[in-house]
Amino acid sequence: MSTQVRSAAPSVPALAACAHALLRIVASYLLLAHASAKLFHAPHIAMFDGLPLFSLLGVAGIIELVGGALVLVGFFTRAAAFVLSGELAFAYFIGHAPQGHVLLPLLNQGEPAVLLSFIFLFIAAAGPGAWSVDARR
Repeated sequence: MSTQVRSAAPSVPALAACAHALLRIVASYLLLAHASAKLFHAPHIAMFDGLPLFSLLGVAGIIELVGGALVLVGFFTRAAAFVLSGELAFAYFIGHAPQGHVLLPLLNQGEPAVLLSFIFLFIAAAGPGAWSVDARR
């Protein structure tokens, strides 16, 4: 008779699924903070004072608010993350790259846009992970 001892530690795939979900949630939260600053002035960023809703930045804020909320809860995650990835790439090339140093986002303050764009591209490809509405459907 053989006895098998199970480890009390979670498996690597289970930890990866949790990390994947945390990446989705944290990235969405960070993007929602940008949307909130643009649309609701909370937190207040002087650059967004008087921002017209139907301006380039206003529409970006709407996309970030809706897409960020969808990805945060994991509902229509792949589609929303794909749109957000494109919006953030657009933001980099329209807002940061013209400042110079296209291949050095450190020098044009575009690092957050680049990182979030690729994080949302990963989520679009990999899906929502654990703890999502999509996983429950």
